[in-house]
Amino acid sequence: MSIEWDSFLIVAVVTWVSALFIVAAYSMGVRMLAVGEDAKNSAMPAKLAAYGCFALCGVVVLFGIILIIPSLSLKILGS
Repeated sequence: MSIEWDSFLIVAVVTWVSALFIVAAYSMGVRMLAVGEDAKNSAMPAKLAAYGCFALCGVVVLFGIILIIPSLSLKILGS
């Protein structure tokens, strides 16, 4: 049994990048939600940006779940 180090490195890098992306998007969503709560007059754009960040986090997490579960991966992605 041998380890394919290039594939291992790709998985490790993609994991780090996606984890950092999810944390950054969620943090930005929380920040925008706080800005929307503080701003009385222009709260709507900040709240929409916050909800967009949260939705983006959800999409990335769902895509990760689809990639992890083989039956979902075959059914949805077809490969």
